[in-house]
Amino acid sequence: MVSEERYLQSMAGARTGVFVNLLLVIVKIGAGIFAGSLAMMADALHSAADIVASAVVYVGIRVASRPADEDHPYGHGKAESIASKIVAILVILAGLNIGFFSLRTLFRPEHSAPGAAALWAALFSIFIKEGLFRHTFKIGQAHSCKVLIANAYEHRSDAFSSVAALLGIGGARLGLIFNRPQLFLLDPLAGVIVSVFIVRMGWHFAKEAASELMDGQADPAYTNELTTLILAVDGVYEIHSIRVRVAGPHQFVNLEIGVDEAITVREGHDVAQRVKETLVCEKEEIAEVFIHVNPCRTCDT
Repeated sequence: MVSEERYLQSMAGARTGVFVNLLLVIVKIGAGIFAGSLAMMADALHSAADIVASAVVYVGIRVASRPADEDHPYGHGKAESIASKIVAILVILAGLNIGFFSLRTLFRPEHSAPGAAALWAALFSIFIKEGLFRHTFKIGQAHSCKVLIANAYEHRSDAFSSVAALLGIGGARLGLIFNRPQLFLLDPLAGVIVSVFIVRMGWHFAKEAASELMDGQADPAYTNELTTLILAVDGVYEIHSIRVRVAGPHQFVNLEIGVDEAITVREGHDVAQRVKETLVCEKEEIAEVFIHVNPCRTCDT
């Protein structure tokens, strides 16, 4: 079963995202008002959306950790998949929002320069959000927590939006200093490029979450690992089918194995039990193994 360490570290990663984004919203709004920067105010909205995303992740992980009950005999693991889907949608919306405002600015450029405070706030945001991305991604990858990995990339999308804001603010200031109006176009051009990248990233996570919700097959590399473990069990001659269903932190394995047709029902049951014990012991994420035993008439005995 999934370890307590996974739950605690994943929850800590989600909580960190909420508090860091709350700090950034305060900093960005303050800098946007003080420096008169619309780009920084828009960036603050993106960070506010990140608070919602991190909160969704927190709730998803918490619900997914609940044990199976009468109404949910397979547990609550799908809550992580639902949370991943919501985060992916938020990432896509953030990318579309950046693209919309960037295109609008491209055709109606502003010719005013924000104060230096907005510039420093953008730099601060980039470093903080990239650090938060690395921290969250490391936890998600260590514990195979896809919803936390999606949340990590939501943090990185915010860092990219801050890069676009930085280019826009910096370009506006340089444009006025050197009387180069074309520098005002840096902001919308960077914003369009960033928006395309963010939307593609969100779409990738949306497809992954949809696959889990629709009980798509697990990664072939993972299935191959299970195949190796199963065939190493004494008494297993063939694997007729193997299906793995992902439910957040849990994996449910359905197998059909071939055993010697001459053995008794009890002996066949013992082989299946050894397979189950091997998989659960080697793979902590496996919650249940369902095994159907078939006779293998061509087996060498």
